[in-house]
Parts: sequence; structure tokens; C-alpha cells
Amino acid sequence: MTARRRGTEARVSGTEAGWYDDGSGRRRYWDGQGWTDHLEPAEPGLGGALNRIEAAAVSGGQPRPAARGASYVVLQVILKEKLWGTGSGNLPELEKAINAQAALGYRLHTITTSSSGSKGLGGGDRIQATMVFERLT
Repeated sequence: MTARRRGTEARVSGTEAGWYDDGSGRRRYWDGQGWTDHLEPAEPGLGGALNRIEAAAVSGGQPRPAARGASYVVLQVILKEKLWGTGSGNLPELEKAINAQAALGYRLHTITTSSSGSKGLGGGDRIQATMVFERLT
């Protein structure tokens, strides 16, 4: 999707406006098209650390731009293996995350995976895909 602004064409971001981790332990407001100067300071103590970890886990697979001045974004996507059979059937989830970052102007730089190896009734394996995206200039 594109939008015209002052005679130039600009790409409209698919990332919704909201508070996102800016990589420094604080959350910065993304207005839907760019980072603002509005910061939410980190909560002190253990409660603040737990809240930051939870927020990072929830937003891990969500496309987002790099923090101001940064050139890379790291996303983690948790994939769950099927209970029966082989393979996860989660390739579309990885493809969606990669395409969403590409729409924001990033290319996939590196991808690594690790498996928990937790096999059990109804559990299946959990695979964590860590992707590093580089901003295209």
C-alpha cells in the first residue's frame, strides 16, 4: 500500500500504532509510520523485569521497525511441532514474519533455530526461530 505525501510516494507501514520495546529496556511509541519521541520508562525491580520479558515474548513474532538509529531487528517465533507425524506445518508463520519485515524495508540477514526436545502427550516439540533482519538503505 502506498500513500502520497507532499508530492512523493511513501510506503505505509503495516505495523499498528502502539508501544513497542525499543531495545534499550524501554518502550517507545510507534505511530504507525515512524518512531515518536514518547518513551515509557522501564519499571524498576523484579516486577518490571518480568513485565518486560512478558512483553517481549508477546511481541516477539510481530513485525516492528528497528529502534531509532539501529539497523537491525531481532524477532523470535515459537513454532510447535505436531503431536503425530513429522514436521510442524508452521512454515506459513515464518513466511508471514519474514514478509511483514520485508514490507517495513528489511531483509532477512540470519536465521537460527533451536528445539526444546520436549516430547510428550499433547505437547509436541517447540522450535524457536530467531531471525535477524537488516534495514535496507
